[in-house]
Amino acid sequence: MRHALIALAVLPLAACVAAPGVPTGRADFSVLCAGCHGATGHGDGEMAALLDRKPADLTTLSARNGGRFPGTRVMAQIWGYAKTGDRVMPEFGPLLDSETVPFDGGDGILTPTPIRLVQLEQYLRTLQQ
Repeated sequence: MRHALIALAVLPLAACVAAPGVPTGRADFSVLCAGCHGATGHGDGEMAALLDRKPADLTTLSARNGGRFPGTRVMAQIWGYAKTGDRVMPEFGPLLDSETVPFDGGDGILTPTPIRLVQLEQYLRTLQQ
């Protein structure tokens, strides 16, 4: 019984491990984000100089949010839900649409979320200083 409970607890995490040839958060970041935000997320990508507004430094998201990573807000921005009149960043929702996994955005509610979006959010967490 104990092994069954452990398996049930670990099973959702298995979905987050990419199979060979399947994009990872790091790979999606390199393709979709690094051009503007830079390879290390500091907002110094090749395209940054061409933009009217400097891309955000993604390494300071937690620091600018009281030490807590704003995962749900970041995912909404990436997906395109956080629309403002001065939005420069393109919507990546259609490009990241994929199989869904349960994701807790910090409110205790598991929401079906595209795995590629979750992986990208998890990768951005690793960039925090």
